[in-house]
Amino acid sequence: MSGSGKRLLVGLDIGTSKIVALVGEMYEENGSEEIEVVGMGSMPSHGLKRGVVVNIESTVQAIGQAVKEAALMSGCEIHSVFAGISGSHIRSLPSHGTAPIRDEEVTAADITRVMESAKAVAIPADQRILHVLPNEFVVDAQGGIKYPIGMSGVRLEAKVHIITGAISAAENIAKCVRRCGLAVDDIVLQQLASGEAVLSEDETELGICLVDIGGGTTDIAVFQEGALQHTAVIPIAGDQVTNDIAVALRTPRKAAEIIKVEHGCVLPRLVEAEGTIEVPGVGERPPRQLSHQTLVEVIGARYEELLTLVHNELQRGGHEAATAAGVVLTGGSAKVGGLAELAEEIFQAPVRIGAPRHVTGLPEVTKNPAHATGAGLLLYGRKHSKGLRTGLQRQSRTGRAWQRLQEWFRKSF
Repeated sequence: MSGSGKRLLVGLDIGTSKIVALVGEMYEENGSEEIEVVGMGSMPSHGLKRGVVVNIESTVQAIGQAVKEAALMSGCEIHSVFAGISGSHIRSLPSHGTAPIRDEEVTAADITRVMESAKAVAIPADQRILHVLPNEFVVDAQGGIKYPIGMSGVRLEAKVHIITGAISAAENIAKCVRRCGLAVDDIVLQQLASGEAVLSEDETELGICLVDIGGGTTDIAVFQEGALQHTAVIPIAGDQVTNDIAVALRTPRKAAEIIKVEHGCVLPRLVEAEGTIEVPGVGERPPRQLSHQTLVEVIGARYEELLTLVHNELQRGGHEAATAAGVVLTGGSAKVGGLAELAEEIFQAPVRIGAPRHVTGLPEVTKNPAHATGAGLLLYGRKHSKGLRTGLQRQSRTGRAWQRLQEWFRKSF
């Protein structure tokens, strides 16, 4: 959050390769609340490995600089953020809760009780619950209900999707943010945030697989009937592609990253057969010219492996049939040429590259898949933080829970 009396939110995308802070200003348009991105700060990230903090000091410095840049661009003071979390420690599981309807008509209090009942599942001691996401409610054996408030009955059930993460991972993120003098409004699963930014309601209703390819991890989320059904994380992403280029072309890693961004492609037919690229040498060795086709072979092999792992994950969990709308690829490492075409060959389904669709403002954000998570954190914040406004004190835990529940219903259905 920030000062100056504006209605602002701040999303902090804490990634393996970079840390990005986005400031969004909320405004009314045609009766709905929209978000305009008015500030951005980005810093290279050296304190994380595969989405998990491994160097507190380095991460604190990067967060501090990114937030400072975003504050300068937006002209406001930043006091709190919605922070993203990812990594192989993320787990998910379905759950089911039941509760009596006390006054023969479903109220918000009944929903609170049934959600608490659904949370009563055994999870490892080193894990904490990050999200409890309702899929549907059942009133006296009548299922498929999305908004049960006001319905008559005696028994309420909730089918939910629970997402957990390592306590240490979440605490280290919160610690880094607090050491920058900031409060944490919430810690949000990154693929959940990315889905808010790049997916349409029709896609999440029909069935869609979101694949967020970052620097250290590739995050998978399957949505169907408007709700999150499955999540998974694969510890292969853009950093591995960069390492492959550095080793195969015998060039420094920084040069390999530049080559990947400027010349990256995964299908040989999309580059000239005789085309060449300049590859810097290691140490004092001079640069040399190499075939562009050679680069494509290196990158294509790694992306094919990655997408095959994603496809296997969907098949193993029985979720392939639940993705009738196809696959959406997003994240900073989804910007290589021919990736959508390669993915369509592997998934045998329609594929598109997803950039933030539900925010306006800075073009470098709204047209860039790399900022899907950051933009999604702003959208998540809008949905779940009514009342957490500039100059207002934070509500109690109970008050925030009730408010989030009401907002979830209002925005989701």
